[in-house]
Amino acid sequence: MTRSPETSAFSGEVEIGLVKKTRQDRNRNFDLVIFDCDGVLVDSEVISCRAHAEVLSRHGYPIDAGQVFQRFLGRSTRQANLEIEAELGRSLPDDYHVQLQDELLRSFEAELQAVPHIEQALDAIAQPVCVASSGSHQRMRVSLGRAGLYDRFAPNIFSASQVANGKPAPDLFLFAAARMKVPPGRCLVVEDSIPGITGAIAAGMAVLGFHGGSHCQPGYAETLRAAGASATFSDMRQLPALMEWIDPPSLRGGAQAPGPESRDSGPDAGISPRNKGPDAGFSVL
Repeated sequence: MTRSPETSAFSGEVEIGLVKKTRQDRNRNFDLVIFDCDGVLVDSEVISCRAHAEVLSRHGYPIDAGQVFQRFLGRSTRQANLEIEAELGRSLPDDYHVQLQDELLRSFEAELQAVPHIEQALDAIAQPVCVASSGSHQRMRVSLGRAGLYDRFAPNIFSASQVANGKPAPDLFLFAAARMKVPPGRCLVVEDSIPGITGAIAAGMAVLGFHGGSHCQPGYAETLRAAGASATFSDMRQLPALMEWIDPPSLRGGAQAPGPESRDSGPDAGISPRNKGPDAGFSVL
């Protein structure tokens, strides 16, 4: 039976705005799937926001986990620290990063879980996959390792520490595509944050918004679509089929994004709009 965009295979919500395709039209639309880490592969955002709030408050910057979520979700620690230090009028302590990492890693070891059904989704995706995260490599070794996902992605795990500008700049996504030797227009990004979606679109890539993490509140899907996500979904089992209904920017006449400013050297270092229409909001699976 031909499955239409109105058919739902799972209870999780999928919202999409694009032209319907027939089964004959669907093929391997993308050559690479780029996953964010926190909130997409591992359900870590609530833990992370709480740890950031505790350590920052300890050092004279009172903030709660909800405020951390609103202001800094998806951004690198480096970017967040610069903003905080500007507001404080002083530098954070020299050992602030060590304290934060210790708090995060303790919490990860005690509480962290993989996003439900991510293993099933990865098993069903034929294309190469990689990770592009604002987090550090140390953090991802712990979080992905705790979730049993590190070996599935290594060595194709890329951090904002490897580029000059983290999300919402396109640098990290372009860096990942270059390292994986795939043109940006043939990449699909899976993100849960506005900075991530903004960066993926700036890189000339298609992007899906995932709102199935424990940090996502009612209405968050609309927030991700407003940021430019081609579609949103809340159950990872929906991802493989959803990929078949999204056109890559290379087929939509998307512009080629410039290369990233990389902190790494080497031959690979330098090297989307959302669809709208009457079908927006239909279930795709």
